[in-house]
Amino acid sequence: MPVASFQSRIYAFLIDYVLIASYGVLVVGGISFLLWTDMERLFSESPAIAQLLGFFMMTLPVSLYFIISEQSSWQGSWGKRVLGLHVINKAGGRIGVFQSAIRSAVKFLPWEIAHFGIWRLVMPTDFPEGAALFALSAANLTAIAYLVFPLFNEKRKNIYDMAAGTTVIVKNE
Repeated sequence: MPVASFQSRIYAFLIDYVLIASYGVLVVGGISFLLWTDMERLFSESPAIAQLLGFFMMTLPVSLYFIISEQSSWQGSWGKRVLGLHVINKAGGRIGVFQSAIRSAVKFLPWEIAHFGIWRLVMPTDFPEGAALFALSAANLTAIAYLVFPLFNEKRKNIYDMAAGTTVIVKNE
């Protein structure tokens, strides 16, 4: 089966990003609007609490979406399904929950590192500003590596594919 092109993987993620952004606007925005006074108080207590709330409201649900859909019989997220892409293991079969969790954890690591840095820059904290800027720089460099890495290997594997032992293929049914 042919390995998915870099371009098709980017398009698949952009399709998924429509879903992610819609979720963020509807659910997170709706919760924030309905519970504004409680959310404002919780978010203003500390950067760690704000990041934890952000993790449970955004990062965890988005990660679970990828974990569940990529290990399911669909073998891919909504964006991958639209483009006929499947995530497979080394044997060419469906990946397991553990592989999918590793893949998603590594994939969204820069996102969570960026949240760490941003919360510490926008909220009063004893955390050194230089360390927050370092975290943001590390997140940006990692994201760039995620974009560049597939261009330089034969199977177009990303760092998170290598970590999980997965490959994204084209499998039109």
